[in-house]
Amino acid sequence: MTMAVESKMEWKESHRHPPGFRARRGINWFTVGLMYAMYYMCRYNFRFAAPGMREEFGFTITQISDIWVWFSVAYGTGQLVNGLFCDRIGGKASMLIGAIGTITVNLVYGFGSFAGNFATFAGLWLLNGYIQAAGTPGMVKINAAWFNREERGVFAGIFGFMIQSGQVMISRLAPVLLAGFTIGAFVVDPGSWRILFIVPPVFVAIVAVLLYFFAAQSPDEAGYPGTIHDDVDNSAGTTVPVKEAFKFVFSNPLVWFYAVAYGCTGAVRHSSDQLSILYFEDVLGFNMKTNIPGIAVNTLALIPLVAVAGSVLSGWVSDRFFRGHRYPVAMVLYFMESIVIATAATVLALGMVGPTTGGILLGCLFLVLIAITANSTHSIVGAAAPMDIGGKKMAGFASGVIDSFQYYGSALSLFITGRVLDATKDTYGWNFWFIIMTGFAATGGFAMLALLLRQKGKQAAMKLVVFALAAAILFGLTFGTYKYRQIVKENAAKPAAEAPAAAAPAK
Repeated sequence: MTMAVESKMEWKESHRHPPGFRARRGINWFTVGLMYAMYYMCRYNFRFAAPGMREEFGFTITQISDIWVWFSVAYGTGQLVNGLFCDRIGGKASMLIGAIGTITVNLVYGFGSFAGNFATFAGLWLLNGYIQAAGTPGMVKINAAWFNREERGVFAGIFGFMIQSGQVMISRLAPVLLAGFTIGAFVVDPGSWRILFIVPPVFVAIVAVLLYFFAAQSPDEAGYPGTIHDDVDNSAGTTVPVKEAFKFVFSNPLVWFYAVAYGCTGAVRHSSDQLSILYFEDVLGFNMKTNIPGIAVNTLALIPLVAVAGSVLSGWVSDRFFRGHRYPVAMVLYFMESIVIATAATVLALGMVGPTTGGILLGCLFLVLIAITANSTHSIVGAAAPMDIGGKKMAGFASGVIDSFQYYGSALSLFITGRVLDATKDTYGWNFWFIIMTGFAATGGFAMLALLLRQKGKQAAMKLVVFALAAAILFGLTFGTYKYRQIVKENAAKPAAEAPAAAAPAK
């Protein structure tokens, strides 16, 4: 018997389940996935509110970015804390707590944000970030108990469809709400961005009820004991003491390689997601406040769908050809991503993207291509890898640690990008958006390369890659900070230099 035939037989054997199990698992991951999709509706509503907030309160790109920076920092920290306790209280309870919390914060944001104080906006969205951080560890923990290792890559990709459907829903719903509507005596004027924080919580509440009644934390609870084999800990139950989870996860070197790479995923993914609306306004000339163009709506709805296709394919490849190892596939994806974004930066610098038919198509196309590569790594590094590392009992905290870096990367990226875009708005402007994302994507690729070398026992080569990467990052930050300060100083001097010319009488 050849190795290929043996591998195929092992594959079939690992996917043999008792009658009724697949249907019950389908119900489980459907409700869990739909619940997390609703989290997305109460998160991605912010980007559609950004143009209205900018117009009403005069917020800069830096301030809009900083609101998401605070969300990201809170979300990342919440992943660490909530992931640890999720392994103690269970994934279902964790997701329900997050649902109740995000409903409350969104409603307060919608009804109580009339003061227009930046600190109020940032503080509320920071709180939303921390509360929503209960969702991912809970989702990953539940799914770790329902899937074998060799199934997780594919199902993490399929599951991504459920998750990303929340982004599709809000991308379709937001333009309708912003266009204004009337229901009986209830009238919402066009451009009323606060309604974006009032309607989505209703959907979250409905799905939370479904989760409570239909989701089970493990096959054992649903009447299918012993169906799934856990490579990490196959004993009964899905919870462990906090101390045990903390020690196991923090001492595992794989966690930290994936965490660094996932920080780069977050840097690209959230920067492209959250600033795309302002990019549409500033570069492509769209009205994103009341009358959002169809191509913008369709692009924003298409992005998560094509991202899912990439996620499913990358998960299937890592399951089928790499026996559940995620890093070889992730490495290729990161390097592909860096090439795509670098090309986008070049095309924008050449003036080929702008408010023309061809320029609009190119501008939208690059956002779609970035989404495919960024979200493919999002699926296998952020969802499948933590399940592989932590198993059913410690996947929550493993996910919390790794996913926290996604949001720390997001915070760093948006903190830098907002300031650079404001400082260079009269020169290169949005071109730097792509340049910054390219650096993060390449860093993720080298992190996965280092992990690949480590797993192959090439320690010297791994250390060389890590050292070179650290040196490149240090140089980039040092040189970039120096140039940024120069530009800020030049911008500050411009009004004084231009004042005499403006005051001189015309001849």
